[in-house]
Amino acid sequence: MSWSNVIGRVPFLDCDPFFSAPSNEWSSLATPPSWLTGHLLRKDCLLAPIPLSDYAANHEHLQLLPDIAIISEGKLGTSFIFGNRTIDKMRDIALPSDSSSSQFLLKWILSKRSLSPSFVDTGPHVNNMLNQCDGALVIGDRALHEYSVKPQNIKLNLIHEWNELTGFPMILGVFASRKDSPPEKIKNAHSHLSNQIKYYNRDSIFREQIIQQASERINISFDIIEDYFTNQLTFQIDERAINSVELFLKEVCDQSSKPLWFNID
Repeated sequence: MSWSNVIGRVPFLDCDPFFSAPSNEWSSLATPPSWLTGHLLRKDCLLAPIPLSDYAANHEHLQLLPDIAIISEGKLGTSFIFGNRTIDKMRDIALPSDSSSSQFLLKWILSKRSLSPSFVDTGPHVNNMLNQCDGALVIGDRALHEYSVKPQNIKLNLIHEWNELTGFPMILGVFASRKDSPPEKIKNAHSHLSNQIKYYNRDSIFREQIIQQASERINISFDIIEDYFTNQLTFQIDERAINSVELFLKEVCDQSSKPLWFNID
């Protein structure tokens, strides 16, 4: 299948609503968020929900798609610092190889608290990370799993902290494409993803199936996943989400220019 019929995704459950209904026209490419932008730039896929920090680093080549994104706001979250010390007592923090925006966000939050621990790049395995460092940044499904088994070890909820500091939701992934991608293909892919979310929002049985499958896949109770999907996640960009995108790019990524949004009309 041609790259222009491939949509990138992260293999985390918060991406599932976009990809749970099978399609004859579109296939998906699943890879960790820190790798996904490279696939997009190399034309392995037409568009993908990339980290905002990656968009900032490659904004000369990329454009953002309107209306759809992975947006989080609440007290559960999928980006935590775990450890046995309070955050102000941590001498070093392990940073996993599969994270991107969360690393930028963590450093920005710590700077607001005048904290400056050392950072150590590691693989994304919590026990190994904590064997090396006082704290560990854990994201995605692993963060939810660790929350479900050791909630007492959470020392910082990055998403909730962003909510509190800015008053805006956190953008976990915003769909982007190369600027030179075929516009009609982008519109078709955008329409496909938008329709998936509309179906997810209106069909309670379909939504329950997604939650049940996610619960079984990562071995977390249905109630926790349902709470996460119901009270934490949204998938449609509104004005507050746009403001969050612009603030994150400016404050966290030090990008002075406004993001380029693809004109879907």
